[in-house]
Amino acid sequence: MKNTLPAPLWTLLIPIAGLLTVGAFELLYHDNPPWVLYLLAVPALFGSVFSAVHHAEIIAHRCGQPFGSFILALAVTLIEVSLIVSILLADTSGDSSVARDTVFAAIMIVLNGIVGLCLLIGGLKYHEQGFQPRGTAAAHGVLGTLAVLGLILPNYTVAVPGPVYAPAQLIFVATISLVLYALFLFVQMVSHKHDFMDQLEPATEEHAHPVSRAELITSAIALPVALFVVVMLAEILAGPVREAIMVAGLPEAMIGVVIALIVLMPEGLASIKAAMHNRLQTSLNLAMGSVLASLCLTIPVVALVSLAMGQTLVLGLDAEHIVLLVLTLFMSTLSLAMGRTTIMQGGIHLVIFASFLAIAAIP
Repeated sequence: MKNTLPAPLWTLLIPIAGLLTVGAFELLYHDNPPWVLYLLAVPALFGSVFSAVHHAEIIAHRCGQPFGSFILALAVTLIEVSLIVSILLADTSGDSSVARDTVFAAIMIVLNGIVGLCLLIGGLKYHEQGFQPRGTAAAHGVLGTLAVLGLILPNYTVAVPGPVYAPAQLIFVATISLVLYALFLFVQMVSHKHDFMDQLEPATEEHAHPVSRAELITSAIALPVALFVVVMLAEILAGPVREAIMVAGLPEAMIGVVIALIVLMPEGLASIKAAMHNRLQTSLNLAMGSVLASLCLTIPVVALVSLAMGQTLVLGLDAEHIVLLVLTLFMSTLSLAMGRTTIMQGGIHLVIFASFLAIAAIP
């Protein structure tokens, strides 16, 4: 029997279950919630993330490319920013590095983990894959510039001893992040959008049928609900996750890795799926779009929050992380410069990603 629902049932039921779980935490067991509720909150959180991305994809498909990639990246970044802000609001120490750790983890996960898997899997299946180097170079240029300004330069300024910016410097970096991101979106969606199109026609489309008005309205309502559930559940689980990381003897920077993995998982799977269908340009658009939105939008938002709260926002990376970031940017330049990739590039990026995970767990 043909499904007449305007959206898959799970994408509607999981956020509702998440709302009920949030209500149980806030109304019934606000002071001393049972551990069973935490077990229910974890799958509800992951399910709501996938639900939010699904509804964003529906809206993106209706709007068309290249606006679709932007909508999907924006939805994922809103989740990430909300998680970081919720942790900042709950942190009373006055000195927070969770934004730095999360943005750095997002860069390493995308450029090495996701892109590495896409290149490796695509190379194994198709021997060699092509993409538009001009579009990818534009995205990589913006990413490299803002990564250095946001995560490396704070260690070497003298107005305030590093690894932090003075308030005026922080406002400047936040402003140029938004300006450069707006310029990139103009290039991607208006002036040179053909540089971000697949060279080959995709064999299949995830949403082959036209999106109906009912599907669009349903997704437009369900998307903010799913995002709200993600934010609330993440705030609830932030404390137990931090305690578990501390008990395990892992560094606090692992909190940022966990946040980045949660929010990038759905988009990472979508990128890998596109690479498997020989749509490497779409795969790179999704991956690069997500990390660009993460870097360009997270820093301005957390900068405003930290200035309003009087917190010290730690942005400068430690020495070992600077080495990994510079290595990643250098290898990404080589991998994405020629417009053709093989399994060799994929293997190199996965080795760097494994090194990042090893250093994150054992500094």
